[in-house]
Amino acid sequence: MKKSYRSLLALTFTLSALVLHGQNARTVLFDADWRFKKDGLIKAESPAYDDSGWRKLDIPHDWSIEDLPGQIPDSVVGPFSKGAISGRDGGFLVGGTAWYRKHFTLDKASANKKIYIQFDGVYMNADVWINGHHLGNHPNGYTSFQYELTPYLLPAGKANVIAVQVKNEGVNSRWYSGSGIYRHVWLTTVDPLHIDLWGTYVTTPSVTSQAATVLVATTVQSPTGNAPFTVFTRLYTPSGQLAGTASQLVTTSQGPATSITQTISVTNPLLWSLDKPQLYRASVQIVQNGKVIDQTTTPFGIRTIHFDAQTGFTLNGQSIKLKGGCIHHDNGPLGAAAIDRAEERKIEILKQQGYNAVRMSHNPPSPQLLDACDRLGMLVIDEAFDMWVRPKNPQDYHLYFKQWWQRDLESMLLRDRNHPSIIMWSIGNEIAESADSSGYALSKQLSDAVRRLDTTRPVTMAVPMFIGYFNKGKKWEDTAPSFANLDVGGYNYADSKYESDHEKFPDRVMYASEYFPPKGIENWLKVEKLPYVIGTFSWTAMDYLGEAGLGAPRLVKKDPKKSTSGGFLGGSSTDLFMKPAWPIANAYTGELDLIGHKKVNSYYLDVVWKRSAVEMLVHTPIPEDYIEANFYYNFPDQLKSWSFPGHEGKTMPVFVYSRAQKVTLELNGKPIGEKALPPNTVTTQFDIPYQPGILVARSYTDGKETGADTLQTVGKPVSIRLRADRNTLNASRTDLAYIDVDVVDADGHVVPYVDDLLIQYQISGKGTVAGVGNGNPADVSSFQRPEKKVFHGRGLVIVRPEGEPGAVTITATAKNLKAGSIKLTMK
Repeated sequence: MKKSYRSLLALTFTLSALVLHGQNARTVLFDADWRFKKDGLIKAESPAYDDSGWRKLDIPHDWSIEDLPGQIPDSVVGPFSKGAISGRDGGFLVGGTAWYRKHFTLDKASANKKIYIQFDGVYMNADVWINGHHLGNHPNGYTSFQYELTPYLLPAGKANVIAVQVKNEGVNSRWYSGSGIYRHVWLTTVDPLHIDLWGTYVTTPSVTSQAATVLVATTVQSPTGNAPFTVFTRLYTPSGQLAGTASQLVTTSQGPATSITQTISVTNPLLWSLDKPQLYRASVQIVQNGKVIDQTTTPFGIRTIHFDAQTGFTLNGQSIKLKGGCIHHDNGPLGAAAIDRAEERKIEILKQQGYNAVRMSHNPPSPQLLDACDRLGMLVIDEAFDMWVRPKNPQDYHLYFKQWWQRDLESMLLRDRNHPSIIMWSIGNEIAESADSSGYALSKQLSDAVRRLDTTRPVTMAVPMFIGYFNKGKKWEDTAPSFANLDVGGYNYADSKYESDHEKFPDRVMYASEYFPPKGIENWLKVEKLPYVIGTFSWTAMDYLGEAGLGAPRLVKKDPKKSTSGGFLGGSSTDLFMKPAWPIANAYTGELDLIGHKKVNSYYLDVVWKRSAVEMLVHTPIPEDYIEANFYYNFPDQLKSWSFPGHEGKTMPVFVYSRAQKVTLELNGKPIGEKALPPNTVTTQFDIPYQPGILVARSYTDGKETGADTLQTVGKPVSIRLRADRNTLNASRTDLAYIDVDVVDADGHVVPYVDDLLIQYQISGKGTVAGVGNGNPADVSSFQRPEKKVFHGRGLVIVRPEGEPGAVTITATAKNLKAGSIKLTMK
């Protein structure tokens, strides 16, 4: 099963670069050969500016994740700085101001054409110049934008210069944002008569198993005098067979933009679903005087979605409970750089872990991530804003909201509305004014704006239980008018309000837009019980940089004047977890860690979702005179391990998770305990002396064994094992190889107590080390040097092709261990 799934991924990934912009020859990647300098004092917009000494690099690029000289005066070797302006929320990573410049020439074929540049995402406050002419400023760090270059370009053969100044200044984000041109850049060359950017909109208003009605709305830029022309549209099945056609002659331009809607019937449609995410293609041509003037290809899915309080959420008529997680946009060791394979891998591993939905927190994602959701069958809540007019930080988007919200919302909707994976549009997260009259009016404005651009999906917003934290003196009940503007209500940490709200608003559809990970069973039981509650989204599915330490257990000195019972520490715990916790730099709230490995949160969720009958983990040893401090977002510190040398005879807390009626524990074949699980709980704990060997947990319901989980003491570390997610890569710079680095014993078992071992990497051939990482939230060493310590015996090295076919060999070495090596092929 795994092998065939990975084969499918390899195939779809190879095709993804072609499909991304619709296999459109008119649009090409503009990522290569930029020049970069981090300096806020220079003015480098002039084409005559001497940038010969600047660093050369390819986009996507995030300078805040790099070890830049002079950037880190008070830190260890790496990108982190204890004194960074971004502080705890920004993961102690450094922003600032930097410049990008690119020199390029046009060929003669570009004469009499229109040329546009498109940025998928620049964080943030980007100013763009072409040949010294200022094209504009774009404040939002997450929305895509474009400029026309045509009037300012030089004749064919002469060098043009694009200059981009990026300003990530002040305190402007509640999580790690990254800095720079961190998503793709595209160059589009078209005739004056052409299909507009994001100018194709495909909907499926009627779908049955026998036939589907497909509407293709095309916006054509048609200057006066360019008519007549014909719009030809062809639909192709997932296998490439022609599924339907339409043509329309346009005799009179509506000028400057002409809109055409064509209706095509598809017989026996293959539906887009979670298990079989079938993707059709809509090819639209503009033909004039027998010549194809322009052509685009748009992937889309044929599917139906429906929401109501009686049947919940249905996809193609089938009831679906959303097993969701919130995700931020960073890619761990790569920072914010949205390299295609990194975006795909994130969705791939979430799919493998049982998720069927993700919530984009709290901004539009990259197009490549949405493409991956389309291909792999992952549902999406696409979210626009983390704040409106009221600030959450002094320099955040609230400074620009009034002038920019309409343009940024339009960017998100027009760019993303053909993705079948998207099932809801979110207009905001934990918006302070959602509980007062100004917010009521704004939520209506935003909701109405969304519905003007797309009528096929509901509007939602994530409303926090603790609204008084964001808007002093306000209560949950004050949010009702904002909910009234929505189609589906997002409840952040407010599952206690479901049933009372249902009595007041019986038609309201609800879901947990965020919940505390240890409260997973309480939240999911309500999804199983209440039809109007359609799913849950944990905070978070994966660890992310920033909000440092929010979910990381802490060891604190025992205070004889206070209770030493451990667990939640009340107000002092809130103070501890909401303040800087250097050197902890990531949130550590994820089910999966920063490099994609399972944590206790994930094993727990396997049980909650009934993917596993029983899971067992063991608490890590706590030094004497210390207790563990826990907060709402974290579990006690646990490992999937029964290997604790040096702790023989000491009591170890063993946590067993199950939805069964009873669990038992046995060590080395001898029963050592059994416990009943009260209804609606999944957690029980055994305290047993540590003794090496085999520990087994079994679960029982109605006297029958439903499952077992086994932990075995491993041997001493002897070697390093390297395993790649794929051994054959596309030679393109958009691909990556993720290589797991395991410290193993003689039998090949990972040795989880190895934490302080430095692994060094040597690479040769047609690739480079793009990043190194581990799951340790308190490791603030470099992500880019060819070395990194393992955490719980595991690490990661990411290899990026150089852009041409060949092979690459990676070797990992460490003191007193046999080296590991792996060879990859780039095609």
